[in-house]
Amino acid sequence: MRSSAPAARVIAVVGPTAAGKSDLGVFLARHFDGEVVNADSMQLYRGMDIGTAKLTLEERGGVPHHLLDIWSVTEAASVAEYQRLARAEIDRLLAAGRTPVLVGGSGLYVRGAIDALEFPGTDPDVRARLEAELEQHGPGALHVRLAAADPEAAVAILPSNGRRIVRALEVIEITGKPFTANLPGPDPVYDTVQIGVDVARPELDERIALRVDRMWEAGLVDEVRTLEAQGLRTGRTASRALGYQQVLAALAGECTEEEARTETVRATKRFARRQDSWFRRDPRVQWLSGAAADRSELPRRALALVERAVTA
Repeated sequence: MRSSAPAARVIAVVGPTAAGKSDLGVFLARHFDGEVVNADSMQLYRGMDIGTAKLTLEERGGVPHHLLDIWSVTEAASVAEYQRLARAEIDRLLAAGRTPVLVGGSGLYVRGAIDALEFPGTDPDVRARLEAELEQHGPGALHVRLAAADPEAAVAILPSNGRRIVRALEVIEITGKPFTANLPGPDPVYDTVQIGVDVARPELDERIALRVDRMWEAGLVDEVRTLEAQGLRTGRTASRALGYQQVLAALAGECTEEEARTETVRATKRFARRQDSWFRRDPRVQWLSGAAADRSELPRRALALVERAVTA
């Protein structure tokens, strides 16, 4: 199936987890002779399949997907490295006359791919000191400090996400500016139409709970056990992923498996709210309903948005 009108140079499908982004991305890529570029930070990791709801080969419907399974679970995530890789894929696809369809809910990764963001370097001494403080005092104490230095960043970063808190404090110390000051207003690198998939909170919460149940049934605990043998517990980023962190705690005897499942649902609901808040701040995102009642109309409405952007 091909469009009668050319697609925008880049299409981005964004929004909270469980909203239906992945299926819409596949549909748009097929329609506009495109390929999908992953923008979910945890789907970059090899072997993290069930807990990240990574599409199977069958679900991808023959559409090539890029930037999946590229990092070991022991490797720390780097949005600057992702930016380099994503732009290389986007540029390659554009040069080949294909439509890049960026799909994912990692807001900073999406912006890093399509906007002119520069990410400050690191200072090993500052990083080591902050990580030592994290180890000694825990992420809560550092989050309080971040809230005082940069309230907006503190809202965007979970109090339990020690790695991101350390990075934000490091940037503040290196640059002398709030962490959020390094995220300027929209300065696009590509002509992009951004489609946000929105689902009302009660329905989204139900979807999240059902998704977590299905992950457990599909063997998430065994997947985590396999990855633990490959070093997952030592991975500073991958070990904090939703579901994986909770199962690791259960495997360590810190909670029961049922408690881990309940906490995964709770943490994922909270995360979805933060994703929604992030994308709502960008006026370029055009929102469409991904509710069950509107699911059959979602592809048609998304096509209309893309084609309207081309002819505007």
